[in-house]
Amino acid sequence: MTKERVMHIGIIGLGKMGANMRGRLREAGLEVTGFDRNPDVTDVASTDALIKALPTPRLVWVMVPAGEITDAVIQELADKLEAGDLVIDGGNSRFTEDYKHGALLAEKGVNYIDAGVSGGVWGLKNGYGLMVGGKADQVERAMPVFDALRPAGPREEGFVHAGEIGAGHYAKMVHNGIEYALMQAYAEGYELLEKKDDLIKDVPGIFKAWQRGTVVRSWLLELLVRALEHDPELDEIEGFVEDSGEGRWTIEEAIANAVPVPTISASIFARFVSRQDDSPAMKAVAALRNQFGGHELKKAD
Repeated sequence: MTKERVMHIGIIGLGKMGANMRGRLREAGLEVTGFDRNPDVTDVASTDALIKALPTPRLVWVMVPAGEITDAVIQELADKLEAGDLVIDGGNSRFTEDYKHGALLAEKGVNYIDAGVSGGVWGLKNGYGLMVGGKADQVERAMPVFDALRPAGPREEGFVHAGEIGAGHYAKMVHNGIEYALMQAYAEGYELLEKKDDLIKDVPGIFKAWQRGTVVRSWLLELLVRALEHDPELDEIEGFVEDSGEGRWTIEEAIANAVPVPTISASIFARFVSRQDDSPAMKAVAALRNQFGGHELKKAD
């Protein structure tokens, strides 16, 4: 009998997410070769070395910042890969960029999948929520990778083939727009409780109590509790909150499709306010972003 070959995948980009994904794939028994410009984390010295290390037809996962960096990596892969290879963009690219990247690779006979990935710095342990777009045969080809990355349990609870190229990142964009609104609601509740200090004596305890049996329980709530247990008054954090793009894109899509999204819109504008005035609510949002995604905090003076 011929021994079945273990899937071998290449990853370009070994930051917080990429390095953890490499680890989870290896734990699942897949062979992974990673490339990063940081010599302390890379497995090979160059993209050329990565391509050479992979068996054909190759599977390359791109996990670099959206925008110009992703464009450059996709262009390099289009120049160097061969017909039949497959590229998966697992970063936070805008869905309209997927059309461009897919077309560029298709000119060389290289296949393309876009993958919206959620799970942040906790994905190594808990698994990643995956939303993918692309042709069904290519999605099926990559299923060993998706199955290794997603949480344990029924596939449909951690993975979806959302549609054609662009659908994965579109779903992730809407997911992040919802996430913005959820974080803002928790944060405003935190500020209201914290302000009523003549009556409320245990704000972290209230959020902790909400974790079991209430309709507002969630993983985000658990992460807020974690942040408050570390810093009950959030004194160590400046209430300055960045936005990574998906929230803005969600609003732009809502306008283009005449879909009202007042809650998501308000959460984005609240982040703009945070860059002008320090507030307890925005400290809570900043703490949440750090907890789930490892996003950098601005320390209070």
